[in-house]
Amino acid sequence: MIQIEDKKFKKYLDNKEIEEIVSQLADQISKDYQDKTVVLLGILNGSFIFLSDLVKKMSIDPEISFLKLASYDGQKSTGKVKKLIGLDEDLDQKHVLIVEDIVDTGNTLAHIISSLENEGAESVKILTLFHKPDVYNKSIPIDYIGKSIPNDFVIGYGMDYKGYGRSLVDLYQIEE
Repeated sequence: MIQIEDKKFKKYLDNKEIEEIVSQLADQISKDYQDKTVVLLGILNGSFIFLSDLVKKMSIDPEISFLKLASYDGQKSTGKVKKLIGLDEDLDQKHVLIVEDIVDTGNTLAHIISSLENEGAESVKILTLFHKPDVYNKSIPIDYIGKSIPNDFVIGYGMDYKGYGRSLVDLYQIEE
């Protein structure tokens, strides 16, 4: 059990299990994108640790870019997405793989997909380390899912609560 600010969290997944999930995803993506020009589009801030570990385990050499969007206030989704840092790479004729740390409602994904519609990408697919299927309310297919988890607020491995907890190597679930 750990405490961050006013909340207590219990360990949910240890780093060894997370590493296994990341390795499996890296193998699959390397196979699927062999001989293709792929851009991994990491969604900041949460995806930076996952994306770093993923790339180190891949057998291909992708381009890497980032978008920063926000839809959370504390531990609740605001339901609104605001773009903070945009994409500057040319995506024309490239395969884009959006890399998310976690997908819950899908509001951020819908915003990203609509933003990329006119960028000329050969394909756009979605990869998420964690998915909360109980609250996902979009029809956008998620092409790669590391692990489905319950709809509990989680921190660690890049995800935070009020800016804290990102450096935890394990994944922690809120203790209500």
